[in-house]
Amino acid sequence: MTPFPPSWIHIALADQTLSLMAGERCLRRWSVSTAGRGAGEVMGSYQTPRGWHRIRALIGRDAPVGAVFVGRRWTGERYTPALGACHPERDWILTRILWLCGNEVGHNRLGPVDTQRRYIYIHGTPDETPLGIPGSKGCVRMHNADVIELFDHCQPGMPVWITEEAR
Repeated sequence: MTPFPPSWIHIALADQTLSLMAGERCLRRWSVSTAGRGAGEVMGSYQTPRGWHRIRALIGRDAPVGAVFVGRRWTGERYTPALGACHPERDWILTRILWLCGNEVGHNRLGPVDTQRRYIYIHGTPDETPLGIPGSKGCVRMHNADVIELFDHCQPGMPVWITEEAR
């Protein structure tokens, strides 16, 4: 068995959790919401890609809680329930973004299965969004305080393992 990286993230689709790991030891675990359409790697599937990934970029370090991002840029807006009510169709990307890049050529990297080109993120979501159940369009959603806590423990290049199994 290959040893686990010294510091990494494990996302378990079966139990909708994200764990910050140190080797085989779990330092912290949070509830998340992954794709409502389940697991899959193909472009346009709106599914959460599986396998080994890495954090390509950390975006929003100094943004306020509830900062609204579009195209990985802060719009200057801060999410409120009233703003959410005006745009009920939006899949809100808030507070922080951890942009993922696949590590497995042909499975989640390059061609029609490229996680990075699919813009798959770990990101904040409105606090009223239910977690612990699938519902995103492919990304991994976390409540805002949780994504800030995670973000502060991460760096570009950090490994991320997304599996269907429970942890």
